[in-house]
Parts: sequence; C-alpha cells; structure tokens
Amino acid sequence: MLCVTRHNYDDARITAMGLFAEAFGGLSARLAEQVTGHGLSPIEFEVLLRLARSPEYRLRMSDLAAQAQLTTSGITRVVDRMERDGLVARLACPTDRRSSYTVITETGRARLDEVLPGHVEFIDKWLTSRLSREQLSHLLSALRIVRDAVRPDATAGAQTSGPADA
Repeated sequence: MLCVTRHNYDDARITAMGLFAEAFGGLSARLAEQVTGHGLSPIEFEVLLRLARSPEYRLRMSDLAAQAQLTTSGITRVVDRMERDGLVARLACPTDRRSSYTVITETGRARLDEVLPGHVEFIDKWLTSRLSREQLSHLLSALRIVRDAVRPDATAGAQTSGPADA
C-alpha cells in the first residue's frame, strides 16, 4: 500500500521564496545586460561598487570575497583579471603579512562612473519606482534581516550599517 503524505503546496513561505528567486533572477539578467555594455562582467561591477563604497576605497581580500559571495580562490581570479585591466590594485596589509587589500584605482573609478548613471536608472526603472517609500523601507529592513542571518560575514570590512550598506 502506498502512503501519501499531504503537503501544503500553497504555503506562503514557499510562495515568498519562489517570488524572491524569480525577482532576483530577472533583475540579475537585466543588470548583466546593462553592465556588459560597458565592458564589465556583473561580478567585476560588483567588486568595483563594493570597493567604491568602502572606507578608503579598499577591502581586505577575505572581506571582499564574503561581500561578493565568492570563495577566496574565486575572488583572487576576479581581482587578478581586474588588476591586469588596471581597475584595481593590491596593497599589502601593514599589520598582517597574510592579508592584502584590494583598492579601486582611478581607472576603476572612471569605469564605475561610466556605468553608475545607467545602473541607478536601472534600479529606479525595475525596482524602486515600483515601490512606495514605505514599501522600500520595509523591503530594505527585511532584506537586511535575512542577509544578516544567512550571510553574517557579508558586511565585513564595510562601514557601519545604514541606508547605503550592501
């Protein structure tokens, strides 16, 4: 005899996860189109943006890896490529020989300045203009709660949290 367990497939938690995945996937695909038009991959854009928003325009490699959701070897490959293109540079950590910083260069900031107006327009077109101020505030709060639970290291090396974090 076959035993069938009934599940609630209409559970709001499943719906929330599905909608989040669909929205994220759609936004990521559209963002990729926007940044590749400027000769950057989405991860290169992410690295430049994270560095530009960090104190002294730099992050330890381990913090950058955590924020970009890459492994140490993954961020090393990305930074190697970006360093060859003159977008970032590595600096030795003066207090820890095992650590190094990645810093955005003038060339990297110039490239980011080319991309940023379109990026902000993209965000407004596909996300923020579709929400009221209150909805956006709630969304930011909710996303920070979830991010901090699943990626507690994601803000390592960043300024204190506020409207501009992540």
